[in-house]
Amino acid sequence: MKKHSVGRRLQRRYAALGHSYSCLLVQNPSITKSAAMTGPEISQILKQGELEKRSDNLLQLWKRKTCVLTTDSLNIYTDNQKKNKSKELKLQAIKKVDCVERTGKFVYFTIVTTDNKEIDFRCPGEENCWNAVITMALIDFQNRKAIQDFKTRQESENTSLGQQERCKARAP
Repeated sequence: MKKHSVGRRLQRRYAALGHSYSCLLVQNPSITKSAAMTGPEISQILKQGELEKRSDNLLQLWKRKTCVLTTDSLNIYTDNQKKNKSKELKLQAIKKVDCVERTGKFVYFTIVTTDNKEIDFRCPGEENCWNAVITMALIDFQNRKAIQDFKTRQESENTSLGQQERCKARAP
């Protein structure tokens, strides 16, 4: 039940900011196997297309990149054929999406990594909504991780309680 109320709150928040919440919906998700994943886990493609990334050099020029956002990473390619991967940003290494600003025909945003590195991006117009989709993917990833950590902690507590009970049963 909580999942629906969180979705409604996010929808209202995006509407209040003037964003279209519909851009967060995945229309045709493709399913791919991720090299880093094992077993039955799969990574869904949430969004793919072009983004412009500000270079790290002295001139800080905007360079067009082909990007693929999956449920566990943002993959950045230097070419349209997705043959040369220049960077893979795992969602676990992203702290937040920050500094969202709309000026003229571009939406600017910054991805802040866990080591406080800032990577600047821009995308044309509202219809692309890269910043919103990345934010939602990050929230989903953090929720999945929190649930997994909770289950792991709960299993270890149950295991330790079971060992304590066995020790008590053996005691004279």
